[in-house]
Amino acid sequence: MLPVLIGLVALGVAGWNFANDLSQRQSQSSPAASTCEVEPRASLAPADGALFGVNLDFHSKPLATFAADLGHKPAVSVSFTGFPLTAKDEDDLAKAVDQIRADGHMMLLTLEPADGLSTITNATATALAKDLDRFNRNGVPVIVRFAHEMNGSWYAWSQQPLEYVAAFRTLATAVHTTAPGSAMMWAPNYGGGYPFAGGKYEAKPGTADFAALDTNHDGVITMADDAYAPYYPGDDAVDWVGMSLYHWGATYPWGENEIPEAKKFADQLTGNYNGANGDDSLLPDFYGVYGKDHNKPVAIPETAALYNPAVGGASEAEIKRAWWEQVFGAQTHAQFPNLKMINWFEWDKNEAEVNGRIDWTITNTPAIRDAFTAALPEWLQYGSGTTCRPAGS
Repeated sequence: MLPVLIGLVALGVAGWNFANDLSQRQSQSSPAASTCEVEPRASLAPADGALFGVNLDFHSKPLATFAADLGHKPAVSVSFTGFPLTAKDEDDLAKAVDQIRADGHMMLLTLEPADGLSTITNATATALAKDLDRFNRNGVPVIVRFAHEMNGSWYAWSQQPLEYVAAFRTLATAVHTTAPGSAMMWAPNYGGGYPFAGGKYEAKPGTADFAALDTNHDGVITMADDAYAPYYPGDDAVDWVGMSLYHWGATYPWGENEIPEAKKFADQLTGNYNGANGDDSLLPDFYGVYGKDHNKPVAIPETAALYNPAVGGASEAEIKRAWWEQVFGAQTHAQFPNLKMINWFEWDKNEAEVNGRIDWTITNTPAIRDAFTAALPEWLQYGSGTTCRPAGS
């Protein structure tokens, strides 16, 4: 979802530096730990329940502080970086691994190839896989979310299904061969509004990509075409599937404080949403197709509910409670047994689509934090209370 993600390349990895000293001190002062071992990729998805994770603004709050606020170490920490990696990217990622080992468990690493898909070669893929293997051996499993929202029209890797699939498969081959403690996630954008006409990178008529995206062969690309399938890299390349789902409000333009409609989360995940913001029922059932038919663990890489402190309307507590009751409710666990990861977007930031500050957080306000933590269900899983020691340290 573009409005949320602008600017995260710079902050997502570099922000770890701000908090790294704290986690280093905590790790050094902890009791003697066992030597880190590689956790096989097949075991990264829990047998029952879902991993709870966070996309955190590390400039404002270290991972250790978030864990203390939550009462649990998050099982997943989301990070963003450009790709191919620069030397600084590699250094920042190593610092992130140190912090996650101390105060979390697993990294969801979002790779953004801003210079285009042609930068994914056997050499760049192998170099990444070697880094991942080192991170795994240092106690941090990694799930790679490569070139997310590829079905949008706003990124340099958007709406190029043929090259995208080839690039994903190149990276997956390297990761699967070299980094047994890492996995690959395929994560398209929610298809409401597909094909997102007018974006800089929308597919052009007459191209092979346009033909591949015209799944009903009527000469145009609309929401009647499959918003996901042309971009799917294949079961052998994909370990996880993911889709971020946010409550931005009831209707566009966004910015008003509005309580989420009943069943909005489940309806969007299954392609059944038909509500205030339009009829999206032409969309495929993402969970049904990829979580059930393809039998992949499903992730919600990012989720949160919009609260605009500058306007009236529904209260912060009403909005966020209504959303987390959908996302973490008993009905979600029962309806979606292959839902294996849910990550909260813990940012208070300016959003271009609203032209103002939006508070997406659930731990910054004590009353919201206390209500949220009290509502967390038993089927969520968190990071371990112990920290391992990298071999040779």
